Amino acid sequence: MSPEMNDFEFDRRFFCRTMPAELDDGSAPTLIVQSYYVHSDNYALRVRLTSRKNRIEMNANTDAMAVLDQYRDDFSEASVAIKGPSVGGTRYEAEREIDADIAAELIKRGGQIIIKNRFAAWIGEDGWDIDVFGGSNAPLVVAEAKRSRPVTNLIIPDFCVTEITDQARFSNDGLAGRPFSTWSADFERELAEQGPHFEQIYGHNRHESSTSEASF
Repeated sequence: MSPEMNDFEFDRRFFCRTMPAELDDGSAPTLIVQSYYVHSDNYALRVRLTSRKNRIEMNANTDAMAVLDQYRDDFSEASVAIKGPSVGGTRYEAEREIDADIAAELIKRGGQIIIKNRFAAWIGEDGWDIDVFGGSNAPLVVAEAKRSRPVTNLIIPDFCVTEITDQARFSNDGLAGRPFSTWSADFERELAEQGPHFEQIYGHNRHESSTSEASF
């Protein structure tokens, strides 16, 4: 039996320097703590916990396990997901909701943990997620535009530095196996030498000011 279309996610992803202040409305972002039990060749098995009650600062000292222990009762939603490789901005993902207490115990017992804040905003005609990572992946910020179909003819806001859509090293499972802090200097040298890159296979890109296009 072939996978259902809703088992695929369509997105384009971008490296950012910072979380744009104009997209932060002051409310608590979605706090995500997730553990990867498989993270190899862009295949992944992930357990995720989320909370929208707390605003946790993300930096290199943010301890995911300490946050999980301190705010355990605030994590009310959880899921398990199976992911395949990303090809052309399309990735297989089968996800199912699970009990939050079971998810917390699984995360505490194994896997490679990632912690991040997820901010959401509308920019132009698209909903965007901006992830601000903590711990060994700080100070990484990744912006992602998602649709129910391939993401073409996209308005790319000015805070997006370069496109990383199919770069497995920037996927969350890639970051679980090899945190950003261990190769960020190499990436910065690469970016300085090669300059920003935006894929041309997804139709016509438009670059717009985030302040003029953003809304909540």
